[in-house]
Amino acid sequence: MADEAHGEGSGLSFHPMDQFEVKPLFGGGYDVHWYTITNVTLWLALAILAIIGLMVLTTSKRATVPGRGQSIAELMYGFVYKMVEDVTGKDGIKYFPYIMTLFMFILCANFLGLIPMSFTTTSHIAVTAILGFGVFFAVTILGFVKNGASFLGLFWVSSAPLPLRPVLAIIEIISYFVRPVSHSIRLAGNMMAGHAVLKVFAGFAQVAAIAPVAIIGVMAIYGLEVLVSAIQAYVFTILTCVYLKDALHPHH
Repeated sequence: MADEAHGEGSGLSFHPMDQFEVKPLFGGGYDVHWYTITNVTLWLALAILAIIGLMVLTTSKRATVPGRGQSIAELMYGFVYKMVEDVTGKDGIKYFPYIMTLFMFILCANFLGLIPMSFTTTSHIAVTAILGFGVFFAVTILGFVKNGASFLGLFWVSSAPLPLRPVLAIIEIISYFVRPVSHSIRLAGNMMAGHAVLKVFAGFAQVAAIAPVAIIGVMAIYGLEVLVSAIQAYVFTILTCVYLKDALHPHH
């Protein structure tokens, strides 16, 4: 009640974190169970449909002179393919479909979150943790399957002086197990922070005295968020490629 009174008295009332609240799509309650269809479910499904629309429907009738949709799909394909090849080498090309799927999902989810009244699924650690730990377990299992026990050589810095190698090995092990945490928190944190700042500037636009400045701020932050959305998809993907390289070539 005090907050409401303060908001009414000042003419300024907004809650930047409300946009991240998980709500059921059907029914008036707020109870969410594992089977509940929520706003997160909706926007995850829309991200998948966006990928299908861009990568499947626009390329189903491929033309020698591509249209706009086919051009974008080919650009995305070539960009990620070159990234995988450059970072992991020829051995990593067979894992390109998985990495391409990760990149497109994060990119589409990030961009869909920029639509007014939408929900940014990649701002939730529950979503990004699945992606981050999925990469971690996949890369770790692949490393042992491909290299056996020699995969543990990833943690042994043979180029360092012998007395320092055990200490460096402990540091390497810790940093390795921190990977999925940093991988997931980086994406969720950046998306949440940007959208919260955007909502704050939008809230300031309610005050007539600073509305012009706030609107300019919203435009600037929105443009920055478009850039951040693309960069975060790139960062997550290239880190996945680096981790894949370690699994394929642990001694390099």
